[in-house]
Amino acid sequence: MNVNKFKARAIVFDLDGTIVDSREAYCEAARTAFQTMGQEAPKTKADLEIPRRLEQKKPISDLIKGYPSRFLDVYFKTYYSVTEVKTRLLPNVPTLLEILSAKAKLALITMRSVPKETIIKELARFGIAKYFTYVVTALDTGKPKPSPEALVKCMKVLNVQMCDCVIVGDSINDVKAGKAAGAKTVAVLSGLFSREEFVKEQPDLIIKDVTALPKFVE
Repeated sequence: MNVNKFKARAIVFDLDGTIVDSREAYCEAARTAFQTMGQEAPKTKADLEIPRRLEQKKPISDLIKGYPSRFLDVYFKTYYSVTEVKTRLLPNVPTLLEILSAKAKLALITMRSVPKETIIKELARFGIAKYFTYVVTALDTGKPKPSPEALVKCMKVLNVQMCDCVIVGDSINDVKAGKAAGAKTVAVLSGLFSREEFVKEQPDLIIKDVTALPKFVE
């Protein structure tokens, strides 16, 4: 991987696992869905395997008994209802965003299927909404990540060439979307995916978490 500094006019962040810790929300959603199905809640690893698979559009039928559609209906309703109180800002994110906002325009793309106003409210709760020029959710695009559609939309709004954009995320879908669009890609290890999984996708950079990013951005 090339670890030279990026010349970035725009930096696009993912939300869950990148700037906020959503593990408690994932676990609460799984517990509630399993209880609704009359099943014993799984161990923590299974709790976190569910969002991993859903993000990659992989089946979860081996993890549950019964109808996945019923499980997922409860799962998503619960997840979106508890994110306001169960998500936590990852350490030192406000300082990071203040530093980077002086270097580039910042935007956020999330796969959550909620209105962008909901996301902006959450960012405001953490005191970081002011740093983001633009927010895109799954409701704002016909094809969510790994499609590059949302990223392309961002760059049009920000009036920035894709070659001057860096996308930062904790998922292989963030890397795939960035590469498909022609942006620089940075993978962070603060979410649900491992270094080994990222290496296969060949991002431009892999870092422990977003706080390491400023030293790679000119």
